[in-house]
Amino acid sequence: MEERPLILISNDDGVYAKGLKELTDVMRLFGDVVVIAPEKAMSGKSSAITVDEPLRVTKMEGGTGYLLYKCNGTPVDCVKVGFNHLLERHPDFVVSGINHGSNSSISVVYSGTMGAAIEGSLHGVPSIGFSLCDFDPDADFTRAKMWVARIFQAVAENGLPLYTCLNVNVPQGDIKGIEVCRQTAGKWVEEVERRTDPHQRDYFWLAGSFKNFEPDTPGTDIFALENQKVSVVPVSVDMTCRETFNQMKTWKF
Repeated sequence: MEERPLILISNDDGVYAKGLKELTDVMRLFGDVVVIAPEKAMSGKSSAITVDEPLRVTKMEGGTGYLLYKCNGTPVDCVKVGFNHLLERHPDFVVSGINHGSNSSISVVYSGTMGAAIEGSLHGVPSIGFSLCDFDPDADFTRAKMWVARIFQAVAENGLPLYTCLNVNVPQGDIKGIEVCRQTAGKWVEEVERRTDPHQRDYFWLAGSFKNFEPDTPGTDIFALENQKVSVVPVSVDMTCRETFNQMKTWKF
């Protein structure tokens, strides 16, 4: 019999997140699955790795074509441990999510969901990060799962360039289609609030709001989401600014 594809799954919402279970259910239709997820929420960890304490992994579930582990590290730690120790063979795909909340625009830089997908691509494996624009822990993933399956199937059929992954965001509600687009230019502003605890000591809390630098601009991921389309952004690990690179060739140092 032909060997089923091996799919490594991780996330940043933690091993008990509903989105992880929903993604696992979809991926088991396509191949054998090994899930290695953080034991607690790791949102905003980006591509962070653990360097100051041991990584510990615990097997939670197992069966034919399915294994579930929890790890005390970050999403990238989970992927690294999988590639280096837990997987019996090189995986054919790495998928991450389904994240509770959007990872569009500049959020791709901070996202632990995308950190795991980017790490997968660094290992030369087609990788996808999936997010649903709904932060509710009990969000309804019914529509999102259909698009997860369609996008995964397209990647399985067409492949991805080396060191490239996909950042996929799914809007809430009725979905009108899918759009391959670019990352919206924007940033988070007023990011940290100063607060006072009951002992009158100051502390700081991450807060702020998102500033879209190009609202109502077709071809961007946020525009696609605002028009009820699934946004698919190809992401490369090469962060070189080509325009600046070419300009600097004329500089005199």
